[in-house]
Amino acid sequence: MTFSIVGRCAQTRQLGIAISSSSIAVGARCMWARAGVGVVATQNVTLPSLGPRILDLLESTQSAPDDALAKALDADEWNAYRQVTVVDARGRTALFTGAQALGLHHAVAGEQCVAAGNMLADLKVIEAVAHTFANSQGMLAERLLSAMQAGLAAGGEAGPVHSAALRVMGDVIWPIADLRVDWADADPIGQLEKLWRAYKPQMQDYLTRALNPTAAPSYGVPGDE
Repeated sequence: MTFSIVGRCAQTRQLGIAISSSSIAVGARCMWARAGVGVVATQNVTLPSLGPRILDLLESTQSAPDDALAKALDADEWNAYRQVTVVDARGRTALFTGAQALGLHHAVAGEQCVAAGNMLADLKVIEAVAHTFANSQGMLAERLLSAMQAGLAAGGEAGPVHSAALRVMGDVIWPIADLRVDWADADPIGQLEKLWRAYKPQMQDYLTRALNPTAAPSYGVPGDE
């Protein structure tokens, strides 16, 4: 019912996640990222608190991703139902799929990335996601989206996909890209790519406006001179 990719760009040190699901608003529950700390996908029968808990452990104790993931799962009595992936700010990875994961499921760690999914059409879906991310170049957001498209081309989920989301963390504490398609009758990953193409030319402008308003470009709206 969900597949995802969490990853880090070695050149920019950005962290990011892309995810899709047959459920509504997957981005509201399943993706967690903190600048300079790490990125987490928590899916299958989702416990959203696992994301912040793992990030807190990575940040406060300097734990390795495997240790942070294990500690967070130890506190969850229903961990057999979870599927969780982690990449930290150094590109180290961790992954977990519980015994009660839904349908055909798989998880793969690659170079500074982890791909995972459940209720898949084929195990090759996750292999394609991880391979595409690890072997692609360019902006992190575009590598994440390309990986998701590769997973879709390999079969995607066993059923229809209805929501998708993308988040990228840079040098500031807020996401530099945070885009969601909460419900679509068809092709939410394609719609997410369309959102990204619209957002990409403005992304740096929004950072400039936040960090140095005197250098901010004008968008020609009332009061914006």
